[in-house]
Amino acid sequence: MNKPAPNPQNELKVFIAIRESKCDECGEDMGHHPWITLEDNGRRALCLSCSDLDHLVYLPAGDAAVTRRARKYSKLSAVVLKWSRARKRYERQGLLVESEALDRAEQECEADADQREARRERAAERRAELDQAYVSRFAARVRELYPRCLAGREQTIAEHACRKYSGRVGRGASAKELDEDAVRLAVAAHVRHAETNYDELLLRNVPRREARAEVRGKVGDVLKNWQ
Repeated sequence: MNKPAPNPQNELKVFIAIRESKCDECGEDMGHHPWITLEDNGRRALCLSCSDLDHLVYLPAGDAAVTRRARKYSKLSAVVLKWSRARKRYERQGLLVESEALDRAEQECEADADQREARRERAAERRAELDQAYVSRFAARVRELYPRCLAGREQTIAEHACRKYSGRVGRGASAKELDEDAVRLAVAAHVRHAETNYDELLLRNVPRREARAEVRGKVGDVLKNWQ
């Protein structure tokens, strides 16, 4: 019978405290950055021994496959959290799991490491093929809308606009539908940088809006000539 998927609300939580603390049950001084659990709505801090979690071993975050399997095989587990001052929130550091569960997870992951790597490579190849197909369609749409643009520019524009994780205009939903306005924005952005002195103006600390206004006419002329 499979172990039910963990509910984040019901997970046991262990906190890496940011200050020294004493266990409210045994009275032991837990020292600097102690690992604690909280009871009574956070009013009581307990050491791992009093929490009956001291038999578990720590599995740092980082290997998703080992973490997933160790959690599956461990009858008892707890997520380890630490306060991030920068992000103002608790962030996962890893898991506490039973030693036997971790051993089993590591053995299984070692045994099928080659298979998992092959799957990752196939997935990466599929993503690359899909991305390249999208870039090709985007470039074709640029050439369709701007048939007189310089040779090869449609590919340059498409590759730049569609670059993964960039937030550029080519990554938006309307661009993925090859919407004319979205493609025009991508072409205009290319023209602004490649066919005008816009970058020079920015280097001279001209405010972006003023620089755009100064080259707007030139951009419009180039777009018109490319149509």
